[in-house]
Amino acid sequence: MTSPAVFTGRRYAVAGLGRNGLSAAHALLAMGATVDVWDDRAEARAAAGLPVRDPALGLAGYDALVLSPGIPHRLPAPHPAALAAQAAGVPILSDADLLFQAVRAAGSRARFAGITGTNGKSTTTALLAHILTMAGVPNAAGGNLGTASLALPLLGDDGVYVLEMSSYMLERLVTLRFDAAALLNLSPDHLDRHGDMAGYIRAKRHILDRQVPGDTAIIGIDDPDSAALAAGCTTISGHQAADVWCADGVLQDRAGPILAMAEAPALPGAHNAQNAAAAAALAMALGVDRGDVARGIMGFAGLPHRQQRVGVVDGVTWVNDSKATNADAAARALACYGRLVWIAGGQAKAGGIEALRPLLPRIAHAELIGRDAPVLAATLAEAGVPHHLAGTLDAAVPLAALAARRTGAPVVLLSPACASFDQFAGFEARGDRFRDLVLALDIPPLEIKGAA
Repeated sequence: MTSPAVFTGRRYAVAGLGRNGLSAAHALLAMGATVDVWDDRAEARAAAGLPVRDPALGLAGYDALVLSPGIPHRLPAPHPAALAAQAAGVPILSDADLLFQAVRAAGSRARFAGITGTNGKSTTTALLAHILTMAGVPNAAGGNLGTASLALPLLGDDGVYVLEMSSYMLERLVTLRFDAAALLNLSPDHLDRHGDMAGYIRAKRHILDRQVPGDTAIIGIDDPDSAALAAGCTTISGHQAADVWCADGVLQDRAGPILAMAEAPALPGAHNAQNAAAAAALAMALGVDRGDVARGIMGFAGLPHRQQRVGVVDGVTWVNDSKATNADAAARALACYGRLVWIAGGQAKAGGIEALRPLLPRIAHAELIGRDAPVLAATLAEAGVPHHLAGTLDAAVPLAALAARRTGAPVVLLSPACASFDQFAGFEARGDRFRDLVLALDIPPLEIKGAA
């Protein structure tokens, strides 16, 4: 963030020197603060080129500890840096909180829009930023998606910060107030970090903290846990009546139709209709007129690894939905196709794919990869779904191509329903490898169209 030296005289410790932590450290230095950094990896400390100090030695005299989101401060076990901060009475902050403090200290009245939810938050964040850009509203998007919060530019009074907020970030907010906030949906995720579902819901609900009359709170009602929080909020849905909702393929609000979702090909399915409803509600709360909202949604190109069409090979459409790292996310993709070959597996979340049972009849064949492929295979076997333990994505893709030809399925979908870290650095690497494998297929007669 480029801004005046608003943090002169303050001292911060930054622990965790990944994308978030390193960006925060450099931004704090640029704003006049004294910064000491730490990472448990010696190579990361050496590469940082910044003053290094182990926070476990004590944090008395520091204004805050900026702890990278992925490092726990409570469960499953607090990091030593967090214990040192707690012992010294030093707050543990998200860099999003420091962004808010810096913007206000610089004298800007820029507004803040926050988006959270178990699934769909990245698409909704990017979609809202696109709508604002198309409408001529200055904005900067980041947080859990793309640019780290504190690395975003200083916006003027007419600007809007669009922040994707993870539960890890939300539980460390102290001052940030969102002028418009959306909680899209809730399903079990990160329970090791939050203790149980109730703890996870509490963390997500922090996005509404500190809101005042005139602010906008938006809640999805397409799952029971979110719907239970909806009293007094603007409601959204991808398939049922709400304040902004989609019915018969038309996105609408109480004032009438906004657009037909068929005009937004990058946003297929009821889950993306809910994402569009959330972005529309947020944009209109921020003053964008409904015509500009419709044009922005229609012009949205989508995000990689989220139902991204890789191409058509031998008449079969290949779809990269690598971002689907849990069963609920995979369900949203499976529901878009009547018959398909499914590639799934990796590190399964609690419950495996049991929640997908109603959708399993759509699967003509499944190729399973990763550590927990046998867990998924057991569920598929009980449901009578033909499947094979391919082991790796490299093996699964050509086998899926043969299965599509054998069964006549028109779609091969990578929607793993599992985390990727057993075999890949992240879901992005998994999706990129899938794309490369698809584009390299050699199945005569070979036809590749619309490759992305």
